[in-house]
Amino acid sequence: MNQSLTCAVYSYRKTLNNKAKSEEKHSSMLKACHKRCAERTLRVLEQNGSIFIKLGQHLSSMNYLLPLEWTTTFIPLQDKCPVSSYESIEQMFIKDTGFSIASHFDQFEKDPIGAASLAQVHLAKLKGSDNDVAVKVQHPALEEWVPLDLALTRFTFSTLKRFFPEYDLEWLSKEMESSLPQELDFALEAQNAMRTKRHFQRIPGSPLVVPNVEWGLKRILVMEYISGHRTDDLNYIDTNGIDRDEVSAALAHIFNEMIFGDTPLHCDPHGGNIAIRKNPLRRKPNFDIVLYDHGLYRDISKQLRRDYAKLWLAVIDADEQRMRKSAFDVAGITDDQFPLFASAITGRDYMAATKSVVSTRTDKEKEVISDALADGMLTQLVQLLGKVPSIILLILKTNDLSMFPAIQSIRKSLTVHSPQLGREPPHSRRSGPKFPYPCSLLQQDSLPRANGADWPSGEHIVAKKHLTTPQRLGIIHEGRAKALLV
Repeated sequence: MNQSLTCAVYSYRKTLNNKAKSEEKHSSMLKACHKRCAERTLRVLEQNGSIFIKLGQHLSSMNYLLPLEWTTTFIPLQDKCPVSSYESIEQMFIKDTGFSIASHFDQFEKDPIGAASLAQVHLAKLKGSDNDVAVKVQHPALEEWVPLDLALTRFTFSTLKRFFPEYDLEWLSKEMESSLPQELDFALEAQNAMRTKRHFQRIPGSPLVVPNVEWGLKRILVMEYISGHRTDDLNYIDTNGIDRDEVSAALAHIFNEMIFGDTPLHCDPHGGNIAIRKNPLRRKPNFDIVLYDHGLYRDISKQLRRDYAKLWLAVIDADEQRMRKSAFDVAGITDDQFPLFASAITGRDYMAATKSVVSTRTDKEKEVISDALADGMLTQLVQLLGKVPSIILLILKTNDLSMFPAIQSIRKSLTVHSPQLGREPPHSRRSGPKFPYPCSLLQQDSLPRANGADWPSGEHIVAKKHLTTPQRLGIIHEGRAKALLV
C-alpha cells in the first residue's frame, strides 16, 4: 500500500511539474496520470481485500469529487470481491450460534452466489421449508484484520496529506471508522431493512422491494431470496419492455423519499446494491426495484430535512439569496464557500446553478468546469468537503439517484429517450417523451403526496416536449421537498 502511494505521489509531482507546450497537452498528460495511478491503486485494493474493497467502492461513487479516470476504474470493485472458504463459514456458524450449518438448513450451497467486501451470500433452504433464502455471512477474517486495516487506511490518508496538504482526505478515513462498525453489525442491518420495508409498504404502488428478514445475528443474516439484474443491464431492461425513463424516475423518487420522508437514508447505493426485476402483476411501472445491503444507514433529523428541502427549492427557483441562507443552515457554508458548494451539489457551473439548474448543460459550460478543475477547483472542493458535516457527504452520495444532473452514476447508463439526451430504446418509440407520473406532478404549483399517500401511478401522460429529463426530475424533487414543508 505504501509503495503504491509513493509511486502515485511521484507520478503526480512529475506530471504537475512538467511544463506542457499547450493546455491540451497538459490535460492529456494529467488524464493519463489519473488513469495510471487509479489502475495501480485498484490492483493494491484488490490484493488487500477486506475494507480496502469497501474504500474503493466509496471512491467509485465520488464522481462529485474525484476525476472520472478514478471513479470509472474502481467500478469493478462493486462486484469483484474475495470469497471466504466454506470451512471458515462453518466454523463461524458453530462459534456464533452453537450449531453447525446443517442444523439450520436443509440445503446450503457451498459456493456463494455473490461476494462483497465485507460479506458473501449463499443460497439455502431453512429447515422444514421449501422457500429459498439468502444467507449473508461476514468474512470471518474481518474480526481479526479490521482494526489493522483501519489503522493502515488512516496512515495512508495522513501520508497523502503530508505530501499534498491541499488534498486532505482524512475525513474519508474518519467516516469509514464511524461507518464500518455499523456495517459489520448484521443485526442492526436487519433492523434497517425491516424499517425501510415497512415504510415503503405503506405507500401503495411503490416499486421498491426489500427482502424480508428471517433472522439475524451480528455476523449472520438470513433473508428472503430475491434475485434481480443490475440497473445498467440495458439488454434485460429493453428485452422485457421496461421503460428506461420509468426506472430513472423510480430511483429518483425512492431516494427523494429517503431524504425528505420519515425513513432512514440508505447511504451505500452503488450499482451492486440495487437490482431491477420484471413484475408481470403490475402494469405501470412493470418492474420492481430491489434494494440490498442495508448496513450503512443514517437518520436525518427533521430540521435538516426541512433545511435541505428549502435549499433545493431555492436552487430550483434560482433564488441565490435563499440558496446562500439554506446552504449555511444545512452545512455551515459561508458566502465565500457558496459558489463552490453550489457547483458541487448541482454538478453545474456556478452561473448556471444560480440561474437555471434544470437547463441543458452547454459545451461552453462543460469547458468552463473543465478549466476550473484544472485551475485548482478540485483542490478547493476537497478542502470544502472536509469541513461539511458527514451526513451531508452521505446525502451527496445519493444525489445522483435523486436529483440532477439526471444521468449520472447508476442512472448514467439508463440512456433516456428525451430528445435532448439521446435516442429512445426500440421498444418505446412513441409521440413525444413519456414520463411515468400523473399530470399533477408536472404542475410546479402543485403539492404532491405527503407521507403515506399513494405512489405516483395510474394514468400515464405524454410530457411536454420542451421538458428535458433534468427538468422533469427536478419537478419530482421540487414536489417532494414542498410536501415536506406543508
